[in-house]
Amino acid sequence: MAISFHVRSNSFPSRTHPQAAHVNEQLARLRSSEEASTSSSSSICQRIDNIQELHESLDKLICLPVTQQALSQEQNKKAVEQLLDGSLRILDLCNSSKDGLSEMKESLMKIQSILRRKRGDLSGEVKKYLATRKAVKKTFQKLQKTLKVAHAEDKNEESLAVFGEAEAVTIALFDSLFSYISGTKTCGKWSVVSKLMTKKKVTCEAQANEFTRVDSGFQSEKTLKMEDVQILESFIQDLEDGLESLSKSLIKYRVSILNTLGH
Repeated sequence: MAISFHVRSNSFPSRTHPQAAHVNEQLARLRSSEEASTSSSSSICQRIDNIQELHESLDKLICLPVTQQALSQEQNKKAVEQLLDGSLRILDLCNSSKDGLSEMKESLMKIQSILRRKRGDLSGEVKKYLATRKAVKKTFQKLQKTLKVAHAEDKNEESLAVFGEAEAVTIALFDSLFSYISGTKTCGKWSVVSKLMTKKKVTCEAQANEFTRVDSGFQSEKTLKMEDVQILESFIQDLEDGLESLSKSLIKYRVSILNTLGH
């Protein structure tokens, strides 16, 4: 269902602004991709790119006088504060994701170097990678729990619903990303919201992907494939690039909100 952009103002036009309509279309596509039953490296990267583009569109939406009026209204003060807190929370998720991925990539590069030169302490580097990976998975799993709590407490005003919806799909992206990196499958559509609303324990089946294939190969060095390591490193680089672009768009989006409040 499309999200309407309504502002509690008599001056707001009855028809949806083209920029708001464009944001609605982007949100609809993101919801459809989030509802997909399977995830892949290409779909994850595409979702990151789409959400980065969404925040660029939101930044343009903020520039509209009617949006600036809504953000400045006293009755929306709490909702705007929640949006700012949410954007900061998502920036933290971006940074934590990049840090974890960078640690794994650095270790993978050392392993590739040993495999190419056919000399060096391969077993030692593999152990270091597996220890790093275990720590990163633990960090991401902890972050997933904070995603559920933080999002449950958010109650944005109806007038700013489109921004709250954007935050929701972004949170859902990180839930999927962390599950993918950890090797567990997200459970059903709108997994973040579903797990929030139901206090039942949700069991997610393991999924085979670039991360888990390398995990399996490292458990038994006899089945270790250079190709799998190269594919994983390339995928991690794509994730890092996408998250860096998303971070920049989020910062610009956040600054635009702050500038509106400062007018």
